[in-house]
Amino acid sequence: MTQQGVRWTADQVLALAPDAASRKAGSKLGAAGPWSEAGSSDEGTVWGLCKGTGSKPYQTVIDIADAAGPAYKCSCPSRKFPCKHALGLLLLWAGGEGAVPPGPAPDWAEQWIEGRRRRAQEKRATDAAGSASGAGDPEAARRRAERRAVRITAGATELEQRLADLLRGGLAGAEQAGYGMWEETAARMVDAQAPGLAARVRELGSIPSSGPGWPVRLLEECALLHLLDRGWLRRERLPDGLASTVRSRIGLPASADGPAMRDRWLVLAQYDTADSRLTTRRIWLHGTDSGRTALLLSYGAAGRAPELALPVGLELEAEVSPYPGTGQPRAALGERFAPPAPSAARPRGMTTEEAAARYGEALRDDPWLDSVPVTLDRVIPAPDGDSWQLADAEGDSALPLTASARSRPGLWRLVALSGGAPVKVFGECGHRGFTPLTAWPEGAGEAVRLC
Repeated sequence: MTQQGVRWTADQVLALAPDAASRKAGSKLGAAGPWSEAGSSDEGTVWGLCKGTGSKPYQTVIDIADAAGPAYKCSCPSRKFPCKHALGLLLLWAGGEGAVPPGPAPDWAEQWIEGRRRRAQEKRATDAAGSASGAGDPEAARRRAERRAVRITAGATELEQRLADLLRGGLAGAEQAGYGMWEETAARMVDAQAPGLAARVRELGSIPSSGPGWPVRLLEECALLHLLDRGWLRRERLPDGLASTVRSRIGLPASADGPAMRDRWLVLAQYDTADSRLTTRRIWLHGTDSGRTALLLSYGAAGRAPELALPVGLELEAEVSPYPGTGQPRAALGERFAPPAPSAARPRGMTTEEAAARYGEALRDDPWLDSVPVTLDRVIPAPDGDSWQLADAEGDSALPLTASARSRPGLWRLVALSGGAPVKVFGECGHRGFTPLTAWPEGAGEAVRLC
């Protein structure tokens, strides 16, 4: 990555974009026209001046070679991360060495790079000192945890009563009561410091207006919520792994205290989900040596993209530490030993029947699991009435695509990539179907992002 001969593809650059609008705007700036004084260094720094609407061009500099991941600085007022100018400069750099020739960095770029690396060294030293000094007053932390557990227990008990009242009165009452009943119950769960319960209660409120068959779906979700309630109230009787899963689903914070796993991690997929308060970024990794799959979660305040971004299809050597909970894929990204670099590695695939069985097995450890990460090998996208499915090239089984997958432009990229031939597809398999996130053609070929 620090050598100018190793470059990313345009798709890998655009995978860093925080949203579709940024991808479109960045693509327009990926040509030489708006850029001047663009250059690069053997250490992996790229810089340039981009003509904007004002009298002064925007100063854009990117540190590609930092093992912590790409870092960006631009003098534009955008709150997006990376901004369209950083994406455009990366696209220009990815297009070939001539557009961004090697040379000495200007003072404004050199000052930012030196300052950033100095702050990184200071942070590592501070983190090391903090680890050595311990984690504060453990007795005070224990008392806080006990007080919160008491409040959650009171909230879970109240929620059990409300669910019993709903079923006793009949599900038709949920449609007549409207969303306000659920929002008030969710607020009670927030007061009880159980954000996981509050989120599930809010989801219940949207089911009565979700179309035909809603009573069945409402009953199913009420049953899962009841199961989570009972799991919390009887957590002392659960196995350690399942008890950790219940605490996580309730919304209690946890730390990634599992043993660090060093591997060469292939970035399988990256996508964002957002609500009015928070943007959540999910990044799926595949350990090319261990075969493990890990999920990185990062967050940004409403309207801002999370800072952690990794290009899909690249590979980085790093450590990840798992979070507690049986069968939980979530992990925290630890020390990185090299920046992301191109890789020909691909995860091992399975049939659609094996993928469905894997989801069923995962539900034994986590009954509230919506989906599991799987890679399907040699599948063909095919229409299924008004819907779509991924069918095994050899065999009779298939997986339906989720409604969200059918509404994304990625479906048509997948169909075009396949052209009726088998492809390898990574995605999430659950009770609603399969959501494709990344695909590879048969034989040699780069990853195609579908989300």
